[in-house]
This record gives sequence, structure tokens and C-alpha cells, in this order.
Amino acid sequence: MDNLVIFEQHRAEEFRKALQPKFPEIFMHAASNAERLAELVEEMEILLAFAMPDELMRRASKLQWIQGLGTGVDYLTNLPSLRKEVIITSMRGIHGPQMSEMAFLQMLALGRNFPQMVRNQDLGVWESWPAKLLWRKKVGILGLGVVGEELARKCKAFGMSVYGINRSWKAIDSVDHFFGPEDIVKVAAEVDYLIIVAPNTPQTQNIIDAQVLSAMKPTAFLINIARGELVDEDALIGALETGKIAGAALDAFVHEPLPADHPFWKMKNVIVTSHVGGRSDIYVEQALPIIEENLRRFLKGERKDLINLVTL
Repeated sequence: MDNLVIFEQHRAEEFRKALQPKFPEIFMHAASNAERLAELVEEMEILLAFAMPDELMRRASKLQWIQGLGTGVDYLTNLPSLRKEVIITSMRGIHGPQMSEMAFLQMLALGRNFPQMVRNQDLGVWESWPAKLLWRKKVGILGLGVVGEELARKCKAFGMSVYGINRSWKAIDSVDHFFGPEDIVKVAAEVDYLIIVAPNTPQTQNIIDAQVLSAMKPTAFLINIARGELVDEDALIGALETGKIAGAALDAFVHEPLPADHPFWKMKNVIVTSHVGGRSDIYVEQALPIIEENLRRFLKGERKDLINLVTL
């Protein structure tokens, strides 16, 4: 009988309860912390997880397949101890609703200076200022996958002009202007919001560098809901401190959790969130169709036909 472990801090048991009745032939275990995972790792053949410590991966000698619980699986594929024969699949395709809503939360909060409203409420200060509208603004979207396309549709509903940046051309009705990555500086100079939803690859690492930030308007905002590795954080700190750009909303960082002494925490023109853009109150419901179908195929031996199979 296959041995499956669900390693997830908040909803491991919820996943197990949903899956176990449908797959009684599989031993399923919920692990909400690394200590519990350590107890199970040596017998584990299937893993459902966003990530795991490399020291435990070294002990996972029976592991055959990892079903990543996120779209990006670099937190798994970059582990030095991951064996080449282990199959990796992702959750690509389910994050359009929550990620696009997160981008709008950040655009609205930055444009209307909502953090200052909250600070004023804490102090009992009555203060008002003109709001920056999203209507008629220009937004650049770096990455036109499922999330980027969903975000573009919502931007058009708000009356925005959409500049899409993607390595391959796509016919998308909601994208007004299409560019390749080589034109990112040109796009940065035009838009009011530059939003990063691209994956972390060797080609995208530090794609938002000093040159891109210098090209942005002093009234423009940067939003990163993808991976921290796509942004040169030192260059961004400099651009924020000197007023080269108006502000930033950041949900992903090079080092996570973000260190307590990191400058981003104290910057009034930065919104910091704890890599929550892909989460939702119905995440188990969203993820189950892919997990269940992949489990059926895996048990039938159809391992080359798993959904969202990642090629390393």
C-alpha cells in the first residue's frame, strides 16, 4: 500500500479527510510541522507539499512523487538532495482568482495610501487627500500565464490600459499592448503600476534591476506577487529611498521569512505581506481536482501523463 504524507501548516488534516475516503488503498498522514514530517519521511512514497527542508529530503529514500501544492515548485526542485528520479507535479492553473485579487488589493492600497489611513485610525487622526484612481491608468503585467491573463481581464474591467510582457506571444483580448522581456525597460517607463507574476527561472532572476527601476515614473508603483528572486532588492531599496518610484507592495522576498531587521519593514511607502497571495479560504476545494486525478493516474501507472508534470 502506498504511503502518502501531506505536509502543510494549516490544512494538512483537511486535505487528508477529503482524500482518504476516495483512496482507501493509500495510507495517508497529515503533518502540520517539520517534526511530524520527520517521523514519517523515511516511509513516505508520495508527498503533497509547498516545500520541505533539505535535511528531510535526504532521508526520503522511498519517495517517488511530489505533488506540489503551489504553482511554482522551485522550493522543491532546488533542494540539493532531491533525487532525479522523483516525479514533480505542480498546482498550476488554480491561482488566477486569489492572485489577481491580491494584485488589486495592493494597487488600491498603494494608490489611495491605505496604510496611512490605518495608521491615522490607530492615532485618532482625521486626514484626507485626493485618491489616485485606477481608471485610465496604465498597468504592466510581467508574465501572462493563468494569473497574468486573469489579472489583465480584471484590469480592463477597471478601465485600465494593459501592457503585457511575456516571453512568447499570446492573443489575449484584454492585453492592449504586447511586449517581450527585452522591452521591459520601455514598458516600465510607460506604466503606472508594474506587476510581477512571472515564474522564477534563470531568465527572470533580477529582471527588475536598477535599469528597470530607474526607467519607472516617480509616481509609479511596483508590485511583486511572484518570487523575490525576480527583483534586485538592493536596487529597489535605493529607488524607494530616493523617490525614483512612489512605492511598492511586496508579497515575495529573496529570504523568507523576511528578516526582522530588513529595511522593507520600516519603509512608509512599502506594503509587506507574508507570501499569502496564492492562498484562499477555499484552497483545498481548488486543489483537490488536480490532486485526485493525479492520484488516480499514479495508481494506474500513468506516471508520464500526470497533470502539470514538471520537466527538470
